Amino acid sequence: MDERTHEPLGRLLRAVGPSHDARQSAMLEHAVADGFPTVGPEAGGVLRLLARLAGAREVFEFGSGFGYSASWFARGMDGGRVILTEYDVDELALAREFLGGDEDAYGVDFVFESGDAMAAIDRYGGPFDLVLLDHEGARYAPALARVREKLRPGGVVVADNVAAGPVDPEHLVAMLEDGTGAGDDLGRDASWDVDTETEGIAAYLDLVRTDPAFETLVLPVDEGLAVSVRVD
Repeated sequence: MDERTHEPLGRLLRAVGPSHDARQSAMLEHAVADGFPTVGPEAGGVLRLLARLAGAREVFEFGSGFGYSASWFARGMDGGRVILTEYDVDELALAREFLGGDEDAYGVDFVFESGDAMAAIDRYGGPFDLVLLDHEGARYAPALARVREKLRPGGVVVADNVAAGPVDPEHLVAMLEDGTGAGDDLGRDASWDVDTETEGIAAYLDLVRTDPAFETLVLPVDEGLAVSVRVD
């Protein structure tokens, strides 16, 4: 993107994007005070919109932190449940405190899974309407492989941090444009053993963009959201 358009676009996204509710404002205050990264209200608005468009009632998050993204999904849902996973017990405790599993909060049920999201997914059969990938980038591709058959046709997978944050954008683009950088070493038939976040994101994007079951688009919102819809 031309640098001259980047800042005006960011301002436009912020101006048109949704506002926090009181619960989310408290979450943001915590995030700022603790230096904890969040998807932000612009990306959160995308999550809310996707939940509404998908008619989501069953959402699974690979990585939930203290529940900020889950709150955005919930705001776009008309009942159902959001399954949060978090390895950090303190963060999960904060998620319980902020969200509480209280149906009066957003009209949905929150399920709090402590530990490895890759183990938690095996305890659920789906079908899922929405899945969020927001844990280690090196694990995005194996997470998709594990959840793929549990995602209903028309279901959506959202991968966060695919263009910035821990990712080296220039290296990422070079690997994907080359056509070999995300091939046998990183791609569909690999062992999924990668050394960096950038390689992990490249492996994921290569996997999902070449899977005929998905249509994928990267949105330049916050640190980049890859949105994939299951079409078969």
